[in-house]
Amino acid sequence: MTKSWLPVFVTALVLQALGAASVVVPSSNCYVLDNSSHIVDFSSWVGHPFEYDEGKGSDLVVRFCKDVESRSQAGYVDFGRFDKLNYFVTGSGQVDFVQGFFNGDLMNCEHSYDKMGRTAQVNVICGSCLNEECKDGLGCICNVTYESTCRVFVELAIQCERSGPRVFEGFTVGFHPRSWEIVYNGMTQLGFEKSHRDFSFTTEQVHVALYMTAIASLSKLVQKPIIEVLPENGLEVRLSGSGATGKPPTTLSPTVLIVDWRCEKARNTPYEVNVTIPVEGYEPIQFILTKMCEYRQDQGASATRGWATFGVVSCIFIVCSTVFCCGGFIYKTRVERLHGIDALPGMTILSACLETVSGAGQSYSRAEDLNNAFAKASWEQPSEKKYGSI
Repeated sequence: MTKSWLPVFVTALVLQALGAASVVVPSSNCYVLDNSSHIVDFSSWVGHPFEYDEGKGSDLVVRFCKDVESRSQAGYVDFGRFDKLNYFVTGSGQVDFVQGFFNGDLMNCEHSYDKMGRTAQVNVICGSCLNEECKDGLGCICNVTYESTCRVFVELAIQCERSGPRVFEGFTVGFHPRSWEIVYNGMTQLGFEKSHRDFSFTTEQVHVALYMTAIASLSKLVQKPIIEVLPENGLEVRLSGSGATGKPPTTLSPTVLIVDWRCEKARNTPYEVNVTIPVEGYEPIQFILTKMCEYRQDQGASATRGWATFGVVSCIFIVCSTVFCCGGFIYKTRVERLHGIDALPGMTILSACLETVSGAGQSYSRAEDLNNAFAKASWEQPSEKKYGSI
């Protein structure tokens, strides 16, 4: 690494001292971002049942981040499954979070709620019910309200998880201007949160382009990226592009961060390139790129030597061509007594080629040929005259 990266490492140490940590996407879809953009992960709650006695031998069961069911002696009635596309959303008032469950049983509900069959909405309250304490340590269902036979509202009180780091929502990093393989919605995707051999770049790939986007109103909070290579020696890494200069990325105008890397030492295990993008007021964006170095690369030196060889060969060719032309011109003017353009080397071949292309019947006659023909006609002319006339 060059000395110019010294301030970058100092900044990285400062971030580490402040306790900065990257935000990695949870292992499940059971998470939510609260009103302050802090992540709350409920992955350990997936499938936990909460039962509510509705009387008359009927119970309503909420399997957290799974589905909502009405159970009775007549059987099960499904009121929808957890929507994995929308995850959680934040609530308002006394409701902290809201879960949506869709695509339940269709019987007598074929045309209800946008043709999604039976649906359920679970309003999550962090704490306990207003009227009584929950007997279960994790929480309980406070109230159940049926809007119709096809839609039910459930009030669920639980002991919510502690809020995690603050997520820079809307920020993406991908290998194309409209992709987000590495970072999506401010969270590092699985495969780039740590070193994975299966996600390593090959030795032959000497550079990779990363495209970054952000919400325009928050794009100015994005700062210059910082890199750290482990181990420190053996892999030379340089950053370039608009993303390396700290240009604010937007959705319409993504910035590109070009990572140029060259293997200086061969290694059996991949090198780790830890990329940190500080964001003012939020947790930094961090992800790891891994690079395989099966052999030592000298692309820079080889390219320099190649251009040097090309220059030397070009100079030799120009000198030889000049000497040949001058020598041929002198020879033809002194020995063959040619003058002008006819004395240039190669003109005879060029003239023959032009004559062949233009056609033999359309070729011009030389001056000496015309003189010979005229002399022959003048000599033969007297034999055709008739004498005796005055």
